[in-house]
Amino acid sequence: MIETIAEPSSTPSGQEALTRVVHDIEVTASRAGWDHAPSLYALVPTAQLLTQEDLPADVAAQLRSEWDGTDSHLSAIIQEDLPADELEEMLEHLAWPDVVAGAALTVERIIVPPEVEAAAPEDPDEAIEFISSHPARTEVRLAVGVLRSGETWSALRARPFDSDDQVGQGPNLVPGLVSALLASFAPVTDEDDAARG
Repeated sequence: MIETIAEPSSTPSGQEALTRVVHDIEVTASRAGWDHAPSLYALVPTAQLLTQEDLPADVAAQLRSEWDGTDSHLSAIIQEDLPADELEEMLEHLAWPDVVAGAALTVERIIVPPEVEAAAPEDPDEAIEFISSHPARTEVRLAVGVLRSGETWSALRARPFDSDDQVGQGPNLVPGLVSALLASFAPVTDEDDAARG
């Protein structure tokens, strides 16, 4: 009996497509510089976008120039800027149309070592002031993406090391934001509809 060996697939997986689009979003954000409001992106299969009859010719040309020809390739469509306050809570109440395969977010944050965070005052306003002015603080930009099917990817760039080869990446660097974005794809229940109404 002769065994046949399957040819390796040349089609990127959902995880590979997500990793690539989050990388592209992070690089684009880095070119825009620092001190920007959070930005939200809908991640839509490029192949589906190109089937839209009302797609402007210049947009279609741009999409085709970036498309790898596969069904899994994703394009990021920027939504309106978001308020930085209570970001996670706001994300959990979003809802996406079926054509949207995933979502991504860029946001700037200040991080401090765990011992500094533990020493912060209990009052939220005082804690923000304490952390924002602490000499051990580091400003970072996060790019976080998720797919409806559950894949996740994050990229982190620190302002003191603002270089493309100094970007940390991984599936769950910021669990809170990842969970909030995933929650925006959770099935809507009757109770959710009542709460939103």
